Amino acid sequence: MTKPASRPREDRLRENLKLLRLAKIAEVFPESVKLAAQANTSHLEFLEHLIGQEAAYRHERMIKYRIGAARLPFRKTIADYDFSWPTKINKQKVLELAELGFIERKANAVFIGPTGVGKTHLANAIAFAACEANISVRFTTTMKMVNHLTAALADGSFARKIKSYTRPKLLVLDELGYMPIDRKGADIIFQVASSRYEQGSILLTTNRPFRQWGSIMNQDNTLASALIDRLGHHAEVVLVEGKSFRMKGKEKEEDVDDKK
Repeated sequence: MTKPASRPREDRLRENLKLLRLAKIAEVFPESVKLAAQANTSHLEFLEHLIGQEAAYRHERMIKYRIGAARLPFRKTIADYDFSWPTKINKQKVLELAELGFIERKANAVFIGPTGVGKTHLANAIAFAACEANISVRFTTTMKMVNHLTAALADGSFARKIKSYTRPKLLVLDELGYMPIDRKGADIIFQVASSRYEQGSILLTTNRPFRQWGSIMNQDNTLASALIDRLGHHAEVVLVEGKSFRMKGKEKEEDVDDKK
């Protein structure tokens, strides 16, 4: 490398970099020029370094954007999950889902199990991994989506607002079955699922087996069967059984008390 650029030249270069929206290069190039001159770095190596800095900066910003847009309730990873606690869970299948291949295939995933066994944790962890892979995600509870789109039907904004649930490559619907859903709400869920069919993935958590979905949806077994058909056609189903993780701490406390 030749000697560092003069101040007027640096100023012009910085302004041009800002015009080109190369913010990270504009920030680091003065110091990078000095270091490259001292190390006698080749022009190609110097250019590779600057572009690498810009690429890493943009990737980091995009990941932060993905995580914010996903509206994750918390940041959990698969590594945080204690697979030894449930009495039944297919760990290998969960790990395969965390590799995100099902999203590329536009397939679905359904976690079925009682309250407290970590279904939301696993769904959140997979969604977080997708964000880190620069995949668009939307995370919501099923009832929150139903209430949002029911209000949108009332004010005429449904066609616009449903896109926030149909456009992301991965839609996570948490907690289906915890509250009853009327016919209008069931229709909304079916419409979202139909719009995403073979177009994008749904990851759904529920405390009810498929055979009970009709009772969730105002006893409409026909609509429940149609929804199961849409979700289940290309779906990985993970059954999670066992005690609530909330009991884990209590059992440890009881063990300590017994030893006293």
